[in-house]
Amino acid sequence: MNKYELIYMVDARLSEGEKGEVAKLVADMINKAGGKIVNSAVWFERQRMSFPIRKTWEATYYLLNVDGKPSEMAKLRRELQISERVLRFLIIKVEHPSGAAAAEKAAA
Repeated sequence: MNKYELIYMVDARLSEGEKGEVAKLVADMINKAGGKIVNSAVWFERQRMSFPIRKTWEATYYLLNVDGKPSEMAKLRRELQISERVLRFLIIKVEHPSGAAAAEKAAA
């Protein structure tokens, strides 16, 4: 299993309930594709963008750390491209562990 970071944006004008539905939808997509969410957080609650996306100037950013296989991430990428509620997304394979994870690994 590889480690990935998924960042996605939703319209900041959505209510908290609607944002929660989108977060649940993305989590379901990850689980359906065979991945596992290690950590999730709201990265920016209401951030103004440099340019509008689908006539939206502000977005809420979510950051997820995911374990999965490349084929699973390809499935997830296709699902996210189809989703109309996710404005943009980016999936990055984490090559090197972050500082905390590296320190933990070195201590073991």
